[in-house]
Amino acid sequence: MATSGIFIYGIVPNFYGAEHFRSLEKAGVSAIPLQNISAIVLNGEMESMAVSNGESTAKMLELYHNTIEQVIALGFYMILPMKPGTYVNTRQEVIAILAKGYDLFISSFNQIENMTEVDLTVTWSNFRELLKDLASHPEIVELRDSIIKKNRCFSQSDHVKTGMLVREKLNEKNKQIELKILNVLTSFSTNLKLHEVLNDQIISNAAFLIKRNLKDKFIQMIGQFNEEYCGILNFKLTGPLPCYSFYTIEVKELSPEKIACAKRELGLNEEPLEPVVKRAYLNYARLFHPDSHRDNGDEERFKRIRMAYHTLLEYSMAVKQSSEIESATLINEQNIKKMFLVKVKD
Repeated sequence: MATSGIFIYGIVPNFYGAEHFRSLEKAGVSAIPLQNISAIVLNGEMESMAVSNGESTAKMLELYHNTIEQVIALGFYMILPMKPGTYVNTRQEVIAILAKGYDLFISSFNQIENMTEVDLTVTWSNFRELLKDLASHPEIVELRDSIIKKNRCFSQSDHVKTGMLVREKLNEKNKQIELKILNVLTSFSTNLKLHEVLNDQIISNAAFLIKRNLKDKFIQMIGQFNEEYCGILNFKLTGPLPCYSFYTIEVKELSPEKIACAKRELGLNEEPLEPVVKRAYLNYARLFHPDSHRDNGDEERFKRIRMAYHTLLEYSMAVKQSSEIESATLINEQNIKKMFLVKVKD
């Protein structure tokens, strides 16, 4: 399903020259500025990630990454990527987001200056051969021999038990290799983020935040690991990249209706700032938590209370995030009724 609006790809500082910003047309995007920063945006239609199927989501993500790569190739080497699929309805809402997150954007630019991300995936070259080697592990041999001695044949539960032990030894081996590699590579990086490992063949899937002047040394170290493991392991390096894993920006829209509903759920009439919200949540949680009141506990009510609590915490964070720039920018924008929370994605 196509969604019309203004799609925000990322935020850049405004110290680039006018020619740089004019060149954005080559990537099919434009800039909406506010003081020292600009949003890189696309006006038009795009498949919404929330409702699209797997194929169209993949195409949208490909467009997102390709566009950011084009923007960087045009000379915008310092960019804060926006969470894929972030869009708003009007230019005024883009400016509202720039104003709301202004201080966060400036501090993040200071953090990523001269930094880049490099992603590394380490896998087994011949996983089937590895499993054969694991089958000769003393503990696995002992377990197999004891089963044969006792039953003379393997039952389904015996196969499960053996498989679990093989997986345990595989995990131990993977963790040992991963720690060895990470201990060396983290000396070249300022931050590390481990991504989800999707199957047993993958030993490690990690993102490193490194200084640009250490990138070549980092790559050389990967080459040394490649020689050490001599075809046993595959090392796939991706980068340099924008700091996707460390500084992707997420925007949450907080509707007045949702906030009002959350206030009613927690019995609040006053401005729901953080201390007030926490106090109200604790009071209601004691009354309705199913574990504390097995006879009188209301699980559905407790879920609503917890949801209201998180909604109002986000609201209090958004209020706290307000700045002088936001007030000055939006003072004449009476048509902006939405409240946004701008944060670095968890």
